[in-house]
Formats: sequence, structure tokens, C-alpha cells
Amino acid sequence: METRVEMFVHPLCNPGAAGICPEMLEVAEEVSRAGDYSLAAEIYTSQLADLQHPDRGLCLRKADCLTQAGRISEALDSYCTAASLGKLHPEELPLLVDTIARTLREKELGFPGPGGKSTSSSEEEGVESDGECGDDEALDLFSCRLCKCLLHEPTTVECGHTFCKICLEDEAITECVQCKEQFNEKKDGQPNDRRLDVVLSGLLGKLFATESKARKFWIEGQVLWGEKNHSEALEKYNAAVDLAPSIGRLLCQRAELYVEMRNFSLAVQDASSLCRIKPHWTKAHSLKATALSEAGRNDEALQEYLMCVALKPNWTKVKLQAQKVLSEVFSSVFENGNMPTPLHPLQGGVASRLIKPPASLMSLRPQAKKPGSSSQDSEFSVSKGSPVDDSSSRLSPLEGSTKCLAEVLAALPPPPGGVKRKHSEEGPSAGTNHPTKLLRPDEAGSSQTVSVCGGRTFPAELLDSGDMECPLCMRLFYEPVATPCGHTFCLKCLERCLDHKSNCPLCKENLSEYLATRGYNKTLLMEEVLQRYLGDELADRKTIHEEERKELSNLNQEVPVFVCTMAFPTIPCPLHVFEPRYRLMIRRSMETGTKQFGMCIADELKGFADYGCMLEVRDVKFFPDGRSVVDTIGVSRFKVLSHGQRDGYHTAKIEYLEDEKVEGEELVEIKKMHDAVYEQANKWFTSLKDNMKSQILSHFGHLPSNDLDPQASPSGPAWSWWLLAVLPLENRAQLTILAMTSLKDRLIAIRRVLIFVSRRRPR
Repeated sequence: METRVEMFVHPLCNPGAAGICPEMLEVAEEVSRAGDYSLAAEIYTSQLADLQHPDRGLCLRKADCLTQAGRISEALDSYCTAASLGKLHPEELPLLVDTIARTLREKELGFPGPGGKSTSSSEEEGVESDGECGDDEALDLFSCRLCKCLLHEPTTVECGHTFCKICLEDEAITECVQCKEQFNEKKDGQPNDRRLDVVLSGLLGKLFATESKARKFWIEGQVLWGEKNHSEALEKYNAAVDLAPSIGRLLCQRAELYVEMRNFSLAVQDASSLCRIKPHWTKAHSLKATALSEAGRNDEALQEYLMCVALKPNWTKVKLQAQKVLSEVFSSVFENGNMPTPLHPLQGGVASRLIKPPASLMSLRPQAKKPGSSSQDSEFSVSKGSPVDDSSSRLSPLEGSTKCLAEVLAALPPPPGGVKRKHSEEGPSAGTNHPTKLLRPDEAGSSQTVSVCGGRTFPAELLDSGDMECPLCMRLFYEPVATPCGHTFCLKCLERCLDHKSNCPLCKENLSEYLATRGYNKTLLMEEVLQRYLGDELADRKTIHEEERKELSNLNQEVPVFVCTMAFPTIPCPLHVFEPRYRLMIRRSMETGTKQFGMCIADELKGFADYGCMLEVRDVKFFPDGRSVVDTIGVSRFKVLSHGQRDGYHTAKIEYLEDEKVEGEELVEIKKMHDAVYEQANKWFTSLKDNMKSQILSHFGHLPSNDLDPQASPSGPAWSWWLLAVLPLENRAQLTILAMTSLKDRLIAIRRVLIFVSRRRPR
């Protein structure tokens, strides 16, 4: 079903002129709205036949109908007749441009028509683009997501993504284009002084030595260009192109520099090379069209503009430019005072037959109609010939030609390379592919090449696991993080170093601010390189890490021990952690998920006592200098079976302690004693002075209530541990009671202490 389009009423059409029937014009418009463009064109033809002189507006309306009907050859005759009566304006040619571009798009490029899926999200949304969008080429792992080129002086930002250092210096870049996280700023509002990532910089220089060197010249050329030093900038660009002649964006920039320097012939050469390298990159064709247009070669410029519109139909800016150039091409037919006198169509045929067409309008020859093909297929088909040589100025005119204007636009060459694009296989929106080994050792000798999406390759032997080793643990990076100074370490290794001193382990730069923010985000590019190219080594490294973590998670065989103070089950125990060894210990207990460690008092001979209490971390608050306040609570008691050490802090093999269960008369006796001692404890606490009670309440809270079943908890009633924590006892005495597994013995000991402290309390 054909698309219905409202006809544009040309202002020069005069329905009241002699010979024109207004009723027939209305019928033609109605028929056109219904989609029968051929019938509408016939009506306009009959109206023109009744006129002594052709009417420009009617000619244009007829031409538009013929265009929409796919009868390009006849349409161009009518456009040419209209042009002989008055200059064609760009706004009068959108249908012609759209039709030619659509035919190129569907018949030569292999893209779907209006009913098919669009090749670009920007096309679907009607977004105007400058042709540099990401769908024009796939980005590989080592491309900067800002400039789309190989990373130069790679710099890793706070979120873990990596960009070129010079790209991040752009004041307009305030957030990561990948995760949208805002970049940090200094207090004075100036961007951070970012450093290049040392490991990644060395890796890129090793894997892509030639391109990295070319990229360096390229950046230097950009800087000189920005300073308006065109000659020196061109030298840098030439050096870069000599090293890497197939980089599309490099050629694109040099061509733009040539345009700015008004050297259009060299700009056309670079743009033509670019079109061969990237035949479906709209930016390439747009640049070539601009250079050709500036050089006064409108015929060839028109071809490139139409190719741009074919590749990106909603690129409004270029579509308008195509209309403008097409208007100028039509006008050139009647330049130099050779304006012919239009003849009546029935007397001398269409006016365009009297004109010698310009070169760009002479190669669109009507193709022989194939059986079963549509009229549009036979009228307009792009030749499959080789691309026009850049060095040639124009095609030779056909002397004495009576060919119609339609014979011009078929000069449009197929996409550079002469290959029709298959949308289903080579869509421009294709994502980044995983690299593949191109050659197996048994097929290509000892040389093995790794391919990266985007055309980059490097010998597999260049990438060595030794290039990806942490300078602290001397093992393959695991969870690599980059410091603000540009050095990379394993996350755990860096944290351990910062526990001791807030300086970079390599360059000694102060990392206090980095430590304060605790922004230890992994370097995502490094992670991806490890996963893709050193997968086996990374798997081994991960196995080692998991085994170490499993060891740390075993709360029987190797329990971390904090040697500090007495702790009791159910009783809060806040800790101020500042020693590096205990920073590490607390962090590991949190990372393994156990959130537990042992607390023991010191022992001069063994290092720590034989009994202690397990603490569970409820919250951790970090200070900028790495210190922390850890909120813990007692969980259970344990007995130390063996003492040990790990990475500077104490460890122990333990067994957990539980109270012995009793029954019968012994249980009845314990309950009586339990209630009596509780009443005694409550009476003692009540008798204390207000200031002393306030201090106890602020640290330990209120006295827990009496338990109905004193044997309900393996550790005994909670109030007994609260009382033991607040009673004025030495640590050794408290440790003796903590170690008891008989509730009866513990109650007896507490009662004796209460009697003792009650007698000593001043009256």
C-alpha cells in the first residue's frame, strides 16, 4: 500500500489561468491524497497540454507525483521544465531527494524500507545527528568511550571506568558516560589533576605499539590545531597517518584540517579513502560532500549528500544540504545566459530534451526493465561500477545528448568497495564482540594472533601474565583498583597497606583523601582484560582467593582474636580500632560474612588468655584516617585449644562452652538460688549513688529481667553477665567466672562478690 502524502501547493501555480480547470486540479489533489500518483500526474499532464505556455507550479506538482510514483526519468523532465521557467528552490525538492535516497538505501545498501526495522535508534526517534554517533563503528575493549579512539594516556576515574586523559580535561565532561556517576571535584571547584594509569598505559604501548605512537602524534596535532598552528598540526597528522593509515577517525580529522586550510583537493582524497575504509559511515560521506562542494564540484557533492541521506534518512541538516546542491545543479543547466525558450510539450517534447545536461546529471540512465520488476526498479538503479577516481574532476559530457535529466543521478556509485550491505549480518549497531583466536598454533606455526572487535589485533605472546601482577603480593591482579596517582594494586593488598600508612606503596604520594572516601572501585577495563585474555590464570588466582576466604570463615579452626579486654555474652562491647593488624582483622571478618571474632585478655606467657568470648559486629563507622569504631555484642564463650598468628594478629583453635544441664532436685535448688541472687543484685544496684547508676546505664543499659528458665540459654541468664560486667572485679577474677560451665558455681561466685562489695560500700 502506497503512502498517502498531502500535496504541496506551489505558489506559482495559477488555477485561474486560461486553460486550467480548477475542478480537475482538485480531482488531481484528491487522487494524490489517495495514493494514486500516476493518475494525478496524468491529470496534470492533460492540464499542461491545454496551456499555450507551461505553468511552473503545475510542472512541479506533476514532477512530485511522478517522483512518488517511482517514475524518476519523467519526473526529472518535469523538474527541468519547471527550472527553465524559474530557479528551483531547495524547499521544492524534498520529495526528489527522499525518493533517490530511499532507492539507494533499499536497493543498494540493503537496508529495510519504511516498514522494516530502522538501523539506528536516532533514526527511529528523528534525532538530528552529526554523523559521529556510536552506531557508525563498533568500539573495542581498548577504545575510549569519549573520543572513540585507542586510549591515549589511559586514566581511570572514581567509578572504575577508563578514558583518555585529554578527554577528561574537557570542562564539559562532568560525569561518566558509561555509568553516569558524577566526577569528584576539588574544593576550589577545579577538576581533579588526574594521572594516567601506569599499568594500562604500558600494556597498550606493548600490544599496540604502532597505533599508540600514531595516537600520540594525533593528539599533538589536535593541540596544535586548537592553537591555530595549522602547518605544524598537519605535520603531526601526516606522521600519524603514515603510521596508521587505516584509522577512519584520523583520516576524518586530517580531511577536516585540509578543509579548514582550504586545501580541498587533498581533503577530497582523504575523504574518499575514508569512504572506502568505512563505506557506511555517514560522517565520511558528509565530509567528502563538503569538500567537493567547497571545491565547486557540486555534481559529485550531490552524489555524496544523497548517500548520506540514504544512510541516515532523518539527518535533517544533510538532507537540506542535498536539496540545496540539487537546486544548484538544476540551475547550472541554465547558467551563462543560455536560457532556452520553453516549447509546448506537444510541439517539441519536454524542455529538458533541448538542454545539454551537466556531467553529474548524465549517467542516470534508465535501466532495462526486468520481468516482474516494478516501474521504480526499472527507472532508477544505481550502477555497480567502481567508485569515481578522486583525481578526476568531472565526467565527460555527452555531446548532442537528447537524454533526459533522469540520466544524471544514476552516476551515484554504490557504496565504496562495490559491496552491497546485508543489514541482518552487518548492522551498524552491532555491539562489541568477544575476541577470538584467529590462528591456532598447529595452523599458523608459533605465531598466534588475538583479534579485538574494531579491527585491532596483537600477537598473543605479547600479553603475559607478568604484565598484570600486583607489585605487593607479586601475584596476578585480583579485584584490581587504581589509585589517584595511577598505580594499580589488588584491592586487598592496597587496603592492607593503607592500614599502616596513607601513602601509595610505590610513589609515596599522600592518599589521605582517597582513604577518607574509601572509593575503592575496581578498574573495570583491567578486570575485562584479565577475564578475556588471561582467563585460566585468573581462575587459578580466584581459586587461591576462595581457599583463603574459606580458611578465614572457619570459626573453629582459626578464629581471629582481638586481645584487649573482657567481653561477656549478650553484653555490648564497643571498640576503637586503630592498629593496622586489627583493621585487617575486622575487615576480613566483614568480608567473609561471619562478622565475628574472639575477644581475650592478654597473657604474658601465651599472648592471650585460654578463655574468651565471641563478639559479633553490629556496625562499623570509619574515620578519614582509616581508624574505626566497631559496635559489637557478646555471642558465646569459648576455650582456646591452641594459639596462633596470621598476618600480624592472633588466631586460635577453639571449642565453644555451654552450661551443663541439671534436672530434678538440683534444678529446683538452682532456680531458688537464681531468684535469690537476682534479688540480691537488684538490691545492690538500687542502692548505688545516682551518678554511678547513670554511668552504668549509659554503658551497659538496664539490668536484664529475671529469666523464668535459667537454663534456657547455653550461656546462662543474661542478667548474670550484665552484673559480672559492671561489678568492680579484676579481669582475672572475671575470667575465672567466664570459664565456669556450671550455673550453680557461677551463681555462688556472683553472690560472694555481691556480699563483698556490699560490705565495702561506704554508708
